[in-house]
Amino acid sequence: MKESSYAGQKVRIAVDAMGGDCAPAETVKGAVQAARELGVEVVLVGPLPAIESEFRKHDTTGLSIRLVDAAEVILDEEHPVIAVMRKPNSSVSIATKLVQSGEADAMVSAGSTGACMVCAMQYLGTLPGMDRPVAGGPFLQLSPETSVFDMGVNVYCQPEQLVNFAVAGCVFTRAFLGIENPTVALLNVGSEEGKGNQLAKEAYPLLQKSGLNFIGNVEGMDIPKGKANVIVCDGFVGNILLKFCEGLGETVREWLLNELKESVSQDKLEEVTTRLWRLMSPGALLGGAPLWGVDGLVMVCHGSSRAPQIAYTIKEAKACVETDFINLLRTELERAQALISA
Repeated sequence: MKESSYAGQKVRIAVDAMGGDCAPAETVKGAVQAARELGVEVVLVGPLPAIESEFRKHDTTGLSIRLVDAAEVILDEEHPVIAVMRKPNSSVSIATKLVQSGEADAMVSAGSTGACMVCAMQYLGTLPGMDRPVAGGPFLQLSPETSVFDMGVNVYCQPEQLVNFAVAGCVFTRAFLGIENPTVALLNVGSEEGKGNQLAKEAYPLLQKSGLNFIGNVEGMDIPKGKANVIVCDGFVGNILLKFCEGLGETVREWLLNELKESVSQDKLEEVTTRLWRLMSPGALLGGAPLWGVDGLVMVCHGSSRAPQIAYTIKEAKACVETDFINLLRTELERAQALISA
């Protein structure tokens, strides 16, 4: 991948304008908002007739925005690998290729996570020691300094991969949450050493040797309590955890709205239940997150993201570029791998 030359220049963000349930209207709106508020250069990628139609609805005077044609769109229901192969001119492919060529410093998409991952691996590759990208970050406002890795990209994992997930989480936590020596834990069915399935049993001693601030096993109940800053698990468990919390937040909010409608004023009830939902539900998060471990910045948003979430994810992408996150992660991965191999 070519080196980004953002120093002294505007950070350049390629946006998959056709990705997500609300595209292209909300993706274009969010990209324009980000260009205005953050001073970034935005490259909107998609079929020109569709994105030009939305683009003309906004005042873009003085903003650094350009449009790049992509004749094809990958749909959520398509198989990611097959779709990327059959549609080399899709909006997500073209946006990723702009990062590959050095014409953009990062790309943002609310489209198919699978397609984003395939494009990332095909056009950018992974960092040394990372077999596949990993998704993760804080997902509960009840414990805003706790991140979980992986949240769904890697269903089948090897013990060494959990160490890489922990390294990615620590670099993220230091760079974006300001925690210099983040605690790391292994998600398990018990707190005692030796608990769990084969993956957990084999990952435990590797995490002990990794040089990270490993505090042992934690259980699911410890996540909202913020018992560790970085919690690692395979993507199968992580995605179930994510979706469970999302459904729980929405269901509790609906239950309270119905249960208390006769005893609490409607305005107060809406205020309290919305605050509770924001604390409990991953769906209340502001934006997306990178596919960690990719040799380039690929930011993935929730499929239902609207303009504010798109703009916030562009803000996160800008921060990743400006903190040189990729090279920080590269260095930390090399260090941890050397320790567990010793």
